Amino acid sequence: MAIAQEILQISNWQPEEKHLQQFQQLYTQIILKNKSSNLTGITEPQDFLEKHIWDAIAGISPLEILGKEGEMKTAIDIGTGGGFPGIPIAIACPNYQITLLDSVRKKMLLLDEIITALNLQNVKTLIGRAEEIGQDISQRESYDLVSIRAVASPSVCAEYALPLLKIGGIAILYRGQWQEEETENLTPVVTKLGGQIKSIASFQTPLTNSIRHCIYLEKKVPTLPQYPRRVGIPTKHPL
Repeated sequence: MAIAQEILQISNWQPEEKHLQQFQQLYTQIILKNKSSNLTGITEPQDFLEKHIWDAIAGISPLEILGKEGEMKTAIDIGTGGGFPGIPIAIACPNYQITLLDSVRKKMLLLDEIITALNLQNVKTLIGRAEEIGQDISQRESYDLVSIRAVASPSVCAEYALPLLKIGGIAILYRGQWQEEETENLTPVVTKLGGQIKSIASFQTPLTNSIRHCIYLEKKVPTLPQYPRRVGIPTKHPL
């Protein structure tokens, strides 16, 4: 696949043939399932490689977890939609058990079929809303890694993500453009939720030369029990 070299350039990770095959199988399965449900509007091969696979891998590359083996860790992909960035992360990080979270049951059932087709042993799905899952005692503060693509404003994404993180865990907010003003606005929100902005990375995509950003939030202390707030409140009244 043409994306292999770009992955190597950005992360110093050399994907094996099995990874490339799984990425190709993922694309094939997504296109197949897309006929019955809109899993993604990104269907052209090069767009898919850049905006779904490369983007997912680029986001986790600064964490130096690509291809690592050893003790299993846990991750959750909030608002996963068609399985992004969660499934590519699972392929590239075999020691992470990835939970794909979304509230749309039909999409999640299709993702179950895709997971089976790709024989991904380290991926499972969870149907629900982030506000509810974040208050579930079996889920709250139980993940080493949270990924969330631009499903809402940065402050809302932070409120979804931080309650699910263990102390010391990292949340990745996948964004497009990013301004210093946004950092200033997000900082007190993250602090209120028990975290801090660890770093911000800027990436240039390999095919269209677009700019992407990832904001890395580190969990420092337990999140106050009132967060996340009830379903719909974070988006209507952001912190």
